[in-house]
Amino acid sequence: MVKFEVLLEQWHQENILNEKKQRRREYLEKGLGHGTIEFLRTIWFPTFGNLNHLYPEWEVRDYNNNYRYLDLAYLPGSGAKGCIEIQGYGPHARDINVTRFKDLCWRHSLLALEGWTILPIAYLSIKEEPELCRQLMLAFVGKFISIQVPSTFSSQEAEIIRYARRIPRPFSPIEIANHLNISDRHARRILQHLLNENIITVASGNKRLRTYRLAL
Repeated sequence: MVKFEVLLEQWHQENILNEKKQRRREYLEKGLGHGTIEFLRTIWFPTFGNLNHLYPEWEVRDYNNNYRYLDLAYLPGSGAKGCIEIQGYGPHARDINVTRFKDLCWRHSLLALEGWTILPIAYLSIKEEPELCRQLMLAFVGKFISIQVPSTFSSQEAEIIRYARRIPRPFSPIEIANHLNISDRHARRILQHLLNENIITVASGNKRLRTYRLAL
């Protein structure tokens, strides 16, 4: 497996070399932000094992004809547009002034009108809640792409895996039963098999398992 540092440097240089817009190239040449690197190192790379379809400091124009630079754009094709913003507590909460606050609101609103799905990630969550952030990324990517499941799984098992990848939280057997329109007992049998195969893991419960989440 390629080491993260090697892949990061290759990916960064490729973005610089392939960029024809002077403004974005200058941003890239200054180097990536600490929050962006930590997100990629701690959350994205361990979850997906690559940096595919990600573009740092992505340049867009909003409805006010202003240039905006996204921390990370996720562009998997077919017109899908995802935006991941790494937010530090200081510049985005504690130290924010009225002008900056209004600008952030306009930024998100105008990007949303342009069809971007915006996902703000707190830097503190990257450091303190990495597993939850990884689950969130699976759900985020699941909005844009059709997730393939090995053919060795039954159709119901495959749908549970897809369902688990679309949501960033634990799920219960009754939730799966309702989703698949099957009995609670049958849902528990399927979940037990996926648990034995290390596809899912227990999120809560001891003698009686209450909730599960996708194993990372």
